[in-house]
Amino acid sequence: MTALTLLLEPRRSPDVLAAKLWLPGGSSLDPLGQRGAHQLLASVMSRGCGPLDHLALADLVEGRGAGLRCEAHEDGLLISLRCASGDAADLMPLLAWMVMDPHLKPDQVMLERNLSVQALQRQREDPSQVAFDGWRQLVYGDHGYGHDPLGLADDLVRLDATQLRPLSQLTRRMPATLAIAGVWPAGLEQGIASWPGFRDWSHHHEPPSDEQPSDEQPSAASQSVAHHGVTAYSQPTETEQVVLMLGQATLPHGHPDDLALRLLRCHLGMGMSSLLFRRLREEHGVAYDVGLHHPDRRGNSPFVMHASTGADRAALTLELLAESWWELASSPLSQEDLNLARAKFRGQMAHARQTSAQLAERRVVLRGLGLPDDHDQRCLERLGELDGAELQRVAATRLNQPRLSLCGPASTLADLERQWQSHQGESA
Repeated sequence: MTALTLLLEPRRSPDVLAAKLWLPGGSSLDPLGQRGAHQLLASVMSRGCGPLDHLALADLVEGRGAGLRCEAHEDGLLISLRCASGDAADLMPLLAWMVMDPHLKPDQVMLERNLSVQALQRQREDPSQVAFDGWRQLVYGDHGYGHDPLGLADDLVRLDATQLRPLSQLTRRMPATLAIAGVWPAGLEQGIASWPGFRDWSHHHEPPSDEQPSDEQPSAASQSVAHHGVTAYSQPTETEQVVLMLGQATLPHGHPDDLALRLLRCHLGMGMSSLLFRRLREEHGVAYDVGLHHPDRRGNSPFVMHASTGADRAALTLELLAESWWELASSPLSQEDLNLARAKFRGQMAHARQTSAQLAERRVVLRGLGLPDDHDQRCLERLGELDGAELQRVAATRLNQPRLSLCGPASTLADLERQWQSHQGESA
């Protein structure tokens, strides 16, 4: 039986409560041949649990005007509840029952499996998703982050309740974290352990961990197959649109160099004043969508620039993306660009803590990633220590093996691959 850590975040709100329950694991721990198992388990957990079948559970939640969902992230399962504070005693036991006693009925598993397969089929119609899937597979291979949390269609169709039951048993033994933000009923902190569902869950408080992630011994979720020498992936499609994704696996969230990468993300891809937006859209007009993806991960996180353009402008787009990538290591940011990146980082931090749900989710995610509760505040305090030279050093050491993924018409992709190989030869 696992331990449950409770985190409370008081916040003035109109008698609304947001609860987030984090269970370690996630899609990065999907077994080979069962990729998509954690997301399938997450979706079925809300289709009957404890004393309620799927219809009774839906009636209870929707009848109170509440919201309940469970989803798999790469590093954990996240169950989310939003409800009126007065309904908490009736609805919060669902969180415990979903973990301790999910029904996993075969017909509900089949229904959710079919929905997941349909979602994957829709993703295959999106060139941006196809390009990212290709980049992810190129960089991470069969390990951890190499597939979408939804899984792979060929694996999903073979999954049923037989595979989900042992996974559910493993999940319920994980050390879970429950964060509640907003306004909650009096006595919740002392009484929750006696509520239905939670009675079977040992309950304690635990100080946050100060241990920082390290990239010295990466986990399976952090491993990369890029060392095999393949630096580009192409997926031809019958369209005039070309999607380019250029990036590499970097560091876990909370690594000492991670903050510098997050400032570089703000500089490159946040808002209309970002380098990529100005260079690709305003100065050259070659891309109608541009940005940078750098999520929080317990393992080595993607750091990926992306752009969508027409076939006739794809070569120039690739040239500009490569130029923007390599100049980070060749010259330090100006003081003006550095100040702007710092301001964007502070603004992003404030924007992400506006609602009770955001506050609760950030609390459980930090715990799930093995970081202390004051990690964000520590980052804000460190901003002034990072100058242009330090960001240049981090770029030179952490952004030195980019991989390219392409989706678009076959003839254009062949030209882009030749262009990329030429770039690779020059950088070598």
